[in-house]
Amino acid sequence: MKNEPIKNVQSKLLSDNWYSLRKFTYDYQKKDGSWDRQEREAYDRGNGAAILLYNSKDSTIILTRQFRLPTYINGNPSGMMIEACAGLLDDENPEDAIRRETEEETGFKIASVKRVFEAYMSPGSVTEILYFFIAEYTDAMKISDGGGVDEESENIEVLKLHINEAMQMVKTGEIKDAKTILLLQYIKLEGII
Repeated sequence: MKNEPIKNVQSKLLSDNWYSLRKFTYDYQKKDGSWDRQEREAYDRGNGAAILLYNSKDSTIILTRQFRLPTYINGNPSGMMIEACAGLLDDENPEDAIRRETEEETGFKIASVKRVFEAYMSPGSVTEILYFFIAEYTDAMKISDGGGVDEESENIEVLKLHINEAMQMVKTGEIKDAKTILLLQYIKLEGII
């Protein structure tokens, strides 16, 4: 049995304002067997799910556009991001959470979702694992305008794009969101639309 590569883990809460930011101090065993004392900070906001809605008949997809402060701080002049629908699990299983988020953000009520993969999006600093889904939509599934939840201060614009237009937006840099790029590439590589 192999020994654990870390020991003596200590945690200190730095912020619990929106979600929790903690500073961890621990001993990490290097390849040569020696131990190195390390400090890292980790942001825990819970796990999430993302979905790409697609229509195979007309080769369209549904994306969202909303303001993202961290991108604005890091040089995105408008702070607006084009993204696949996504959200936190909020103590739900990933399938139920993404159905709820889809209805809140896009206005589409979907029954059947397909989980395609899961990934850590920023494992050097964020604990979140993201569950990725796709689902076929039809215009008949649209039950509201979407736009998000007022209590969460969401102000989301729903976009219907042809898949080729979306892929071009990745090339030009209009779409810079990693989860969206992964899902777009997935449906193209799998020949879904």
